[in-house]
Amino acid sequence: MDYTSNLPKLYALRFFSSLIPAYVIERLFWEERGMTIQMVVYTEIIYALTIVLLEIPTGIMADNWGRKRMLVLSALLACSEFLILLYATEFWHFALVVFLAGVSRSASSGSENALLYDSLKLQGKASSFEKQLGRLNACDFVSAILAALCGSLLASKYDLELNYWISLGSTIIALVLSLLLIEPAAEDSISIEEVIPFKAYVAVSLRFFRANPRVTLVMLSAMVSGAAIGYIEEFWQLYVSRLGVPVVYFGMLSAAIMLLQLPGNLMAHVLIRWFSYRTLIFIIMVVFAVGFTYVAISKDFIGLTAMLIICLFSGVMEPIATGYLHHRMNSSMRATIDSFQSLGENLVHTLAGLGFGYFASKYDVFGGYGFIALLCYVFLVWFIGASRKIEQ
Repeated sequence: MDYTSNLPKLYALRFFSSLIPAYVIERLFWEERGMTIQMVVYTEIIYALTIVLLEIPTGIMADNWGRKRMLVLSALLACSEFLILLYATEFWHFALVVFLAGVSRSASSGSENALLYDSLKLQGKASSFEKQLGRLNACDFVSAILAALCGSLLASKYDLELNYWISLGSTIIALVLSLLLIEPAAEDSISIEEVIPFKAYVAVSLRFFRANPRVTLVMLSAMVSGAAIGYIEEFWQLYVSRLGVPVVYFGMLSAAIMLLQLPGNLMAHVLIRWFSYRTLIFIIMVVFAVGFTYVAISKDFIGLTAMLIICLFSGVMEPIATGYLHHRMNSSMRATIDSFQSLGENLVHTLAGLGFGYFASKYDVFGGYGFIALLCYVFLVWFIGASRKIEQ
């Protein structure tokens, strides 16, 4: 098998999976159809809970039945999401969409990283995982930037639904690409007769994290930062709308948010040679805590600048955390253990959503970001103490 062909296919899959112009006007489209901020938060919680419930089972399915099959399922569900959104008018329509999105995300999260790592491993290039993952993320962002720029332009000239039809076409192409992937034959994979029961998978995974406290600390940092940046990605449109920014500029702002995450993804494999993991994570969390404080209290373009600075530093976290994890586990449970990161991130996202929704309902979106700032401060204090204890 020529596993080298998987990499360009994964690049193309990422590109078309992110070529979704609907995202740039998603919150406006939802608001236009009667969705309030609190309703949107409820859908976010449904999305996160779906991932919490399915992340580990889909990771186990990926390890047992194949990573490619789960990526195909993910792409198929993505097509269904946009088809439903085109006709959505009630809260339960949107709730169904985010449920399908949660299943889709669960199916792909651990599977894609596992397929990438094992494809590189079979070529003797596992050490380049952070580099390739960073480039895949960069491809993701470039595609999303193009979609945002085109989407805002189209939204200002035509009906908002046009962006959703284009997005549906892009997800169909992604589905075709997922069908062309080659399933890596992991060297330490298990046979069908040796399939480990669900409880055993979970138990082995938990023992792995208990036996590796440094891995746990890095993963928790990625979970908190990932959940926090999620509230920028989901609600920046409402934030800049409150600042009086016309919708025609939304594409440029969306592009800026994603473009600023590129340097961190591309430089992560270099930064881990220059700095320790502890130092990098400490710097990132300080920027998050201070940045979200400014986002909450400024209520002007200084807050928007702080939001963009957070995005600049956030790009480093995923490649270093995911690479740190994958270099320390075997292939037979790679998708399952990787899924724990997404599981934890969505648990944090769910809990944070309760606070974000409560304070946003009282003080608008600014109050929601104030709660995220508090969450980052609390984690930063805990991280300093926990990292010192581990190092002793």
